[in-house]
Amino acid sequence: MFFPIYLNLTGKRVVVIGGGDVAERKVASLSGMGAEITLISPDVTAELLSLSKSNAISWQKRSYVRGDCAGATLVFSATDDPAISRAVWEEATTAGILINTADQPSMCDFIMPAVVRRGELAVAISTGGASPALAATLREKLSGMFGPEYEELVEILSHARPEIQRRFQDDRDRKALHYRILASNLIGLLKRHDREAAERLLREIIEDFACQEKTR
Repeated sequence: MFFPIYLNLTGKRVVVIGGGDVAERKVASLSGMGAEITLISPDVTAELLSLSKSNAISWQKRSYVRGDCAGATLVFSATDDPAISRAVWEEATTAGILINTADQPSMCDFIMPAVVRRGELAVAISTGGASPALAATLREKLSGMFGPEYEELVEILSHARPEIQRRFQDDRDRKALHYRILASNLIGLLKRHDREAAERLLREIIEDFACQEKTR
């Protein structure tokens, strides 16, 4: 059983061992997370080479040696060499570093969920490694449910949050207000690409709620 968690990797060292398609997918999953990615492999895919040339990742063109995991927050072992996989896992485990070993659940401290991402909104799906295909299928279904309007919704709510926290001190009041906002036609307006109307509606809901609070 894995514990679901979202990590802040900004400025954190992440090591990826391997340079094939699996390593490419691991690096892609880290894109935009602000991590300092070090890739270690004698050879890499064309995409990884391109990322290296653009300085999006740091590529060390060589095989893994003990000590490569030092200072890492996370390690991804994405090599098809069982001996290297075992050595990387042993180093990371000894150093107390969280490691994900491709296709080896017994050598994983964490697994990568299938993710639907809309800006700051992230919906993660996991089967605990039992069926990645099922997780991918569910991701496709959820992708159809959460369109780009949800990215805008999160942005709008994020901008409004400081004011809501300042004006409404009671947790129950804030929760009631948020439920009222989410029950409104906000998402419908965003689906119609009318962000101005959505922001105006949000402002009206907040002000109406504040007036009701004053009359209590």
